[in-house]
Amino acid sequence: MPGSAQDSAHDPNGNASGPSRRATLRTAGAAASAALLLPLVSATPAAHADQPRADGPPADDGALQRAFAAAAADYGVPLSVLLGVAYLQSRWDGHRGAPSVTGGYGPMHLTDAHTALLTAPHHSQGTEDARGDLARPLKVPEPSVPEPRQLPARLRTLSRAAELTGLPAAALRGDEGANVRGGAALLAAAQKRLGLPPSEDPADWYAAVAAYSGADDATAAAVFADDVYEVIRGGAARTTGDGQRVRLDAAPGVTPDTRQLRTLGLPSPARDPRVEAPENVSCEWIPAPYERFGDGDYGNHDLAARPASQSIDYIVIHDTEGSWDTTIKLVQDPTYVSWQYTLRSSDGHIAQHVPLKDVAWHAGNWYVNAKSIGLEHEGFLTAPDAWYTEAMYRSSARLVRYLAKRFDIPLDRQHILGHDNVPGTTTAGIKGMHTDPGPYWDWAHYFTLLGAPFRRTAGASGGLVTIRPDYRANRPVYTGCETAGQACAPHGSAAVRLHTAPSADAPLVKDIGLRPDGSDSTTGVNDTGARATTGQQFAVAGRRGDWTAIWYLGGRAWFRNPKRRPTAVSAKGLVVTPKDGVAEVPVYGRAYPEKEAYPQGVPVQAVSPLPYKLLAGQSYPLGLRTRGEYLWATTFDQAGHQVVRGQDVYYQIQFGHRVAFVRAADVTVRRSGK
Repeated sequence: MPGSAQDSAHDPNGNASGPSRRATLRTAGAAASAALLLPLVSATPAAHADQPRADGPPADDGALQRAFAAAAADYGVPLSVLLGVAYLQSRWDGHRGAPSVTGGYGPMHLTDAHTALLTAPHHSQGTEDARGDLARPLKVPEPSVPEPRQLPARLRTLSRAAELTGLPAAALRGDEGANVRGGAALLAAAQKRLGLPPSEDPADWYAAVAAYSGADDATAAAVFADDVYEVIRGGAARTTGDGQRVRLDAAPGVTPDTRQLRTLGLPSPARDPRVEAPENVSCEWIPAPYERFGDGDYGNHDLAARPASQSIDYIVIHDTEGSWDTTIKLVQDPTYVSWQYTLRSSDGHIAQHVPLKDVAWHAGNWYVNAKSIGLEHEGFLTAPDAWYTEAMYRSSARLVRYLAKRFDIPLDRQHILGHDNVPGTTTAGIKGMHTDPGPYWDWAHYFTLLGAPFRRTAGASGGLVTIRPDYRANRPVYTGCETAGQACAPHGSAAVRLHTAPSADAPLVKDIGLRPDGSDSTTGVNDTGARATTGQQFAVAGRRGDWTAIWYLGGRAWFRNPKRRPTAVSAKGLVVTPKDGVAEVPVYGRAYPEKEAYPQGVPVQAVSPLPYKLLAGQSYPLGLRTRGEYLWATTFDQAGHQVVRGQDVYYQIQFGHRVAFVRAADVTVRRSGK
C-alpha cells in the first residue's frame, strides 16, 4: 500500500523524478477504518530466529475432516458444498482463532467485526508524503467500534450462526469444529429461506452458496458461487497451518442450477463500460479523481496513452494496510495517491479506479509507475493470521492473467512484482521503500492460480535456483509484527533468510542501502535486507552440504536448502556479468535516458547509481531489456507531457530482494550454468 519513499517533485533544476503521493501506511503503523481493524496475534519467542517454526501436527490430524462430515450430516448440507465454501473462505485454516481482515473467524469465516474491533490494538497514524517535500497527517479516520446492528449483515454472520446452533460466540470464534457447524447451519438456513428443498445433490445448493458470500450484487455472488463449484469439480487436498489434513474429492460432473441466483433478489447492475477486467470477476468502476487543487497542483494520477505512449512491463502487488472502506475513500481523494485496482478480501470483489492507459501513483518509483499497473489487496502485512481469502487470491489471479495477456507481460517474478520488490530510485530513497505484501503473501499458491507454477527447469548444473520453500512448513521467526523486537506469531512464509556463511549461526547478509553503517540485517518483518522470496531466481555462487549460496547485493548469500526438504529448485536462463576487464558495474533503481536525449524544456534527470556494485565474477538473472525512458508529466494539461527515450540500453536484474538495472554497455549476457 501507500509508502513514504517517493520520487521528489519536479524542480527547476531538473533533479526530480516525478510526482507521487503515496501515504505512509507502513506495517503496524496503519490506522484502519472501523469495520476492518483486526487484532494482531501475540507471539511466542523462538529459540533461534532461522530455524523453521512448526508446532507439530495435532494429536488427531483428521479431526477437522470428521468435523466437516458430522456438520454436513447434522444440517443436511452436502459435504462437498460445505468443504467447497470453507476452501474459498480460508483454505480450511482456522488461524488459531484470529480474525481475518474482514473480521471473519475460523474455517467458515464467520464474521464478527464488532468483536474484532474491540480486541484490536490501537494503531498510530503515519504521515503522507505528497510530492517528497511535504509531510502532513495521514487522512485515515480514527478507529471506532460501532454497535453490531450498525454493521452490514456480511460483517456479523457469527451471531446468526450462534442463534442457529445454540453454540456460544466464543466457541464459534475459537473452536474449529464449532465454527464448521456454524457455517453448515448458515448454509442450511439459507437454503430454507430461499424456498429451496433440502437435497443431497450439491448442484441444488447454488443460491445458498452465493448467499453465503454476503455479496450485495448478483455478479459478485455468482462469481463466489462459481468458484466454489470449480473447487468441487476439481477437488482439493491440503494440510492446514496447524497440521489438519483435509480432502475434498473431485466431482467433475457437478453442474449447479445457476438459475437459482434469481431467488436472492440481488441487483444485477450492468458493468460500467470503463471497467477493464475479465468477465469472470466482479468489478465496478470507482474513479480516482483527476482534479486541480492548490497552487498549480493536481492529483491524483497522470493522463497518458499507454501502451502506445509507453509499454506496460510490470504488475505490482500491494496490500492496503487498511480496510476496503478506508482504501476506497482514500483513492477518491484528489490530494492523495492512486492505483488501478482494489480487491476486497471477503469475496474477491474488485474496484477499478484509474484507466489502464493512465499512470497511477502507487509504487514509490516514478519509472515503475509509468510502466506498471498497481493492485491493492485488502490486508495487513504484519498480521499473518488476518489472512487473505482464497476468494481474493483467485480473483486477483484472474485479473493478473487478463492484464498479462493484454499487455504481453511475462508471468514471472521479474514482471509480477511485490511492492517490496520495487527498487528505490536513489540512495536516499532506499530506506523508505515499502515492504508489502511481505513474507506472508503466498507467492507459490498465487502463481499456481496464475497457471505458472514454480517448477524445476534444469539439473543441478543449470546455474540458477528458483526460491520455493514449502509455505506451510517454512516458518522463520520474524519480529516486530506487534511490538518492536517481539517475535511474531509462528506462521508459514514465502521467504528464506540469507547468511554470510553456510551456517544458521552466521550473521545475516548486509544491505548497505538500508544500513550505510554496515550493520547486519535483522529478523524484522519489514527488513528485506537478507531475504529471498518464492519465485525469485538467483545465480548459484556455491554449495556446501545442505546450504546453497547465491549472488545477492554484490556478494555471496547462503540459505539452507537441504535435499530432503529443499527451499529452492534448479533452473537455467540468461544472466549478466561484468564485461571482461571491468572490476565493478554500477547498479541503478531506474532506467533513465542519457542527458543528450532530453529535448529543450524537459529537465535532464540524473542517472544516479545506487550504493551497490555488481563485481567481476558475479552473475545475476536477466529480467528484461529496455532502452532508457522517462515520462515528463508535471502539468494538469496532458499536452505538456512528454516521453523521453534515449539510446542507452538497460537490463533489469534480480539483484537482491528488489530488482535493479544495469547498463548493457557495462555487462555481458550469457547462459547460466556449465
